[in-house]
Amino acid sequence: MNIQVAASVLSADFSRLAEEIALLEATDIIHLDLMDGHYVPNLSFGYPLVSCIRKLSSKPLDAHLMVTNPDAYIETLAEIGIQWLSFHQETVYHSHRLVQQIKSLGIKAGIALNPATPVSTLENILPELDFVLVMSVNPGYSAQKFIPQTISKVQQINALKRQYPNLLIEVDGGVNGDNCRELIQAGADILVSASYIFGSQDYSRAINSLRGTNV
Repeated sequence: MNIQVAASVLSADFSRLAEEIALLEATDIIHLDLMDGHYVPNLSFGYPLVSCIRKLSSKPLDAHLMVTNPDAYIETLAEIGIQWLSFHQETVYHSHRLVQQIKSLGIKAGIALNPATPVSTLENILPELDFVLVMSVNPGYSAQKFIPQTISKVQQINALKRQYPNLLIEVDGGVNGDNCRELIQAGADILVSASYIFGSQDYSRAINSLRGTNV
């Protein structure tokens, strides 16, 4: 199984961003949490910082929109060079239309599921998705404790891969060396990690440990 790791820069030291990004050579994807202070109670960063990160790395960029109006972000993020993009279906009236818009711009489209949002809400949109982002904490803050019920949610989505074999499962929130193997066994394809990576002494070792390997 080819497990990918997405390093979430939410926990990076932005005063030395270029150095932090350079230390992420072992990661597969760079994950960006865009927060608006409305859908979630926190603000993170906007287009200028995303553009800066795009210039600092050739890694695929994965934007998670924790905002009330994700449709307003799509075209600008596409121009910057985002390759993956997910939004929360509670924030839009027409998820199908937005997914099609994202895909028309050559970006992988995903929907993020909050801890209290059941998998069943994806039933009619799942055939259109490239990935599902399973939130294993309530969105809005880094360094939260992993919610154990996430495992069963990943298993539920994994069972649907018989119908949609190209669907990927991404998990974000409290992912670390203690729970990564259980998530992989449940069917996760992409593990997002922020504080576990940026709080470590060796980013490459932390990243590879999430895959079950070491450097």
